[in-house]
Amino acid sequence: MSCHKKAYITTPIYYVNDIAHIGHAYTTIIADTLARYSRMSGLDTFFLTGTDEHGQKIEESAKAKGKTAQAYADEISATFKKLWDDFDISYDKFIRTTDEAHKAGVQKAVLAMHKNGDIYKDVYKGHYCISCETFFPASQLVDDEFCPECGKSTTIVEEESYFFKLSKYQDRLLEWYENNPNCILPKSKRNEVIRFVEGGLEDLSITRTSFDWGVKLPKEMNDPKHVMYVWLDALMNYLTALGYGTDDKNIDYWPARIHLIGKDILRFHAVYWPAFLMSLDLPLPKHIAAHGWWTRDGEKMSKSKGNVVNPIEIADAYGLDNFRYFMLREVPFGGDGDFSQKALIDRINSDLGNDLGNLLNRLIGMSGKYFEGKVDSSNVDKYYKAELDEVHASLDKLEPLLFEMQIHKYLQELWIPLSIANKSIDRYRPWTLMKEGKEEEAMALNGLIAAILGKVAVMLYPVMPDICTKISNALNFTIDNKSWNSIIKGTNLLDTFTIEKIPPLFPRIEELRLQQAEPIDTNSSTNSGNAKKAKVAKPIETEGIALIGIDQFFQTSLKVGTVIEAKEVPKSDRLLLLQVDIGEDTPRQVVAGIKEWYSTDDMLNTQVCVVANLKPAKLMGLKSEGMLLAAKDNNGLCMIRPEKPKTNGTPIG
Repeated sequence: MSCHKKAYITTPIYYVNDIAHIGHAYTTIIADTLARYSRMSGLDTFFLTGTDEHGQKIEESAKAKGKTAQAYADEISATFKKLWDDFDISYDKFIRTTDEAHKAGVQKAVLAMHKNGDIYKDVYKGHYCISCETFFPASQLVDDEFCPECGKSTTIVEEESYFFKLSKYQDRLLEWYENNPNCILPKSKRNEVIRFVEGGLEDLSITRTSFDWGVKLPKEMNDPKHVMYVWLDALMNYLTALGYGTDDKNIDYWPARIHLIGKDILRFHAVYWPAFLMSLDLPLPKHIAAHGWWTRDGEKMSKSKGNVVNPIEIADAYGLDNFRYFMLREVPFGGDGDFSQKALIDRINSDLGNDLGNLLNRLIGMSGKYFEGKVDSSNVDKYYKAELDEVHASLDKLEPLLFEMQIHKYLQELWIPLSIANKSIDRYRPWTLMKEGKEEEAMALNGLIAAILGKVAVMLYPVMPDICTKISNALNFTIDNKSWNSIIKGTNLLDTFTIEKIPPLFPRIEELRLQQAEPIDTNSSTNSGNAKKAKVAKPIETEGIALIGIDQFFQTSLKVGTVIEAKEVPKSDRLLLLQVDIGEDTPRQVVAGIKEWYSTDDMLNTQVCVVANLKPAKLMGLKSEGMLLAAKDNNGLCMIRPEKPKTNGTPIG
């Protein structure tokens, strides 16, 4: 098998006990981004997603709804597939573990492991969590009963079972982790896995006899009452999707370049799965990347609270590409993220509207006003080589960041060329150049802006395919492997063209477009494609004051800090420049309009209350990274301070 110029990218196969939520969308959008970039960069790419449909939990859920397990699985699986199709996810195969070809591949693998001496029969007795489909030793239980993963009650199960010799592979697994420092990303997760394996591995029960909804053992093993453990069945999808056990037609894509998963299933993918592959004498995946969880406005999502984020509802309200950008930019990969409409709106208005959309608008305006829409890049090197070199240096850093799963940093770095472009317009002033008769220099500036926009559009395309296609159409080129080679790997600029006038890509959003998301109806098989349109949010008012929910209040981070430096701002009658220690690595710089009431001596070494999660702003050219709480009436202004001294960084609320 060879992965030369091939890229195999997978999501986990999603369990059909419920329909898709924001966590599923997050994983799938990341995988789609990697797949789109891989194709654009010329790799022969295979992108797999699908659904996991066997196990006791599915059997019980189906019975509770008065359906057969197959009918129930068909229904929920269809909602996942429809959502990914509605989201234009570019998967090459959508696998279901109820596919006959998949079952055949699993049986082939189990038979091979059995022949290798890695599977034996015994009796298992232990604490079993139906929800997690997992046995746990008594030492891991909470209060001797409850599952350490989901908190639900476990049951003691004693039954005949086949076991996989997981303990046999402990040393080989540790060797793999040691020799491949990037095999598990982020590296903190790799350290977790190593500690778990070093603690000792027990052989793994891989069959059940207490339920019937699963893949049967191969006929050659002559034990028809046993069905496969759902995790053995599920993990094999990464091979069976390529034809393992049937036609092998796509097996050359193995090993996977990246398995994308949530952190809750890391152990299965980073311990069990490579051990199974070792038993089958197959190459191991290059990377297993585990992301964090999402909360809603600081709270864990639950159907009972009605705060589950329905991804199609958010995409319909705010735009699919905007949603994709927010998800990938908002949180470092591996960390937990918090979804709020306000944060999404801030990203759209600031990053996308102000930085990207406004730059395109400026280019369209300049081109139309001065050059009848024409853009010519032929003299960019002559006048703006320094800016161009800076842009290329930034672009060169991007690809490694993407495949090291530092996607938020990828997007951060990609915004540097946009900053260079916007600052270049402000610095060189095309209107002044035209007044001074420097038309060639002004056109070169126009060409520089177009070149930067084109390069950014190519590298942003995997994240925002629809928006970037609109940008490239306006700039008269196509985003594909040819343009990637020419203007990203090479340093070519755009050919002379006439720019297309298009409407603003990111109209400013002034208010929340959704009330609290509708609870998802898990009994509906069509929910993902027919989400209710939520109403525009209208704050409740009482005596002229708009009331907010407690979740909205807690979006504001208030902290106690100490003023460690205070200066007057030159030429200002009202501003003081303060350095405030709020318990972080470096003090916060706060520009406060309090000079009329407080001197620098009044503020120095005193404690204040700081709004710590405001976006930085500039006042008289000085960056301000927070706001001080104060009260003002007819008698003047006074600072809001702790009654007694508090540790810097102490939260208020």
